[in-house]
Amino acid sequence: MRKVFVFLAMILILALAHPGFAQVCEHRGNLDERFCDNDRDLVADLLPAGQCKDPSTLVFTYTPVEDPAVYQDVFSDFMSYLEKATGKKVIYYTVHSNAAQVEAMRSGRLHVAGFSTGPTVFAVNLAGYVPIAVKGGPEGFQGYNLIVLVKKDSPIQTMEDLKGKTVAHTSASSNSGNLAPRVLFPELGVTPDEDYKVVYSGKHDQSVLGVAHGDYEAAPVASDVYERMLRAGRVKEGELRTIYTSEKFPTSSFGYASELCPELVQKIVGAFHTYRYTDKMKEAFDGADRFYPVTYKVDWGIIRTINEALGETLQ
Repeated sequence: MRKVFVFLAMILILALAHPGFAQVCEHRGNLDERFCDNDRDLVADLLPAGQCKDPSTLVFTYTPVEDPAVYQDVFSDFMSYLEKATGKKVIYYTVHSNAAQVEAMRSGRLHVAGFSTGPTVFAVNLAGYVPIAVKGGPEGFQGYNLIVLVKKDSPIQTMEDLKGKTVAHTSASSNSGNLAPRVLFPELGVTPDEDYKVVYSGKHDQSVLGVAHGDYEAAPVASDVYERMLRAGRVKEGELRTIYTSEKFPTSSFGYASELCPELVQKIVGAFHTYRYTDKMKEAFDGADRFYPVTYKVDWGIIRTINEALGETLQ
């Protein structure tokens, strides 16, 4: 947890160093002082003309859950579609950590993005990110489960068997890789850091590979990442075993920076809602064929509950 608080402290220092960004507003909620939420929808309000930004080039990226280079290729067709919809050049910006992605949007270097489930909350509160969609299909949005993996021949059979073991969490801000385990696991008889040693692998795929290679005895990861790794042959079917599966969480969100001008935002939202996935994207995202509309206030409720249970809010 220390990494989360160090990251938040750094963000607060940066905010204090730029007092000119602060707004006077009627309601802010958990948002940083740079942002307002007068309509109380839990995300930052758009800025008025004269204060908003209308960049000639839009910068897009996807959450660094696996190899970033893979997703630059996967999203290439959507980026072309976004160019036509907005009349702007769109480029891909590679990030290697959740914290770096949040800071890129906060600093104005990132305009449109897909954030992992847990970091979505940090991006909303710290960077003025506005989530509008998740991967989905005509019937609804795509979700994922928190699963706990062990090697197939591991003596670990139940969650309580994790006591005294070394378990890889992914990163401090990850929902399934760290935050949710800290809230859900105590109810199952095991408390991270108290009953087992927590080490951070950095990413979900690194946790999976670490368990497969014997570096870690177990790891909580996102089920969709694990399933993609199985299909890609990065781990063998039957090489690992699942000892726990949670209820379904919303998957990574997509949205825009609230500092963008309303007319541009309208075009970006329209592109997300009308675009249909290529075969390459369908394959990469478990058969999803579109960006399914969501609202942060409603669809991220369970994730905020997990964060709040751990005190992970910016007051």
